[in-house]
Amino acid sequence: MENFTFEQLPQAMRLLFEKMEHLELRLSEHLQPQDTEVIFNVTQAAAFLHLSVATVYVKTCRREIPFNKKGKRLYFYKNELAEWIRQGRKKTIPEIQQETSQHMLIKRKI
Repeated sequence: MENFTFEQLPQAMRLLFEKMEHLELRLSEHLQPQDTEVIFNVTQAAAFLHLSVATVYVKTCRREIPFNKKGKRLYFYKNELAEWIRQGRKKTIPEIQQETSQHMLIKRKI
């Protein structure tokens, strides 16, 4: 590590900032999300959902699960399956109580 004099500090700071900007640029390029979406076939979708392949076929037949069909093949987007799982979330008792109390307050105001 080199010792700097007081007169060299501004130049050293500028050099340090340039290196930091370069590192931030390289890091942001590396961390950018990929444009490619992950596509599953039936077997991969079943493994992702922890269901049997037959259950996945039944859910597609009943249109309970998001899917794409091209010819005779079924395809599933990973992000759509994850969103489908999130939509099945059940509310907790405190959340239900809070919604009920808010609904009752609105009813009283009317």
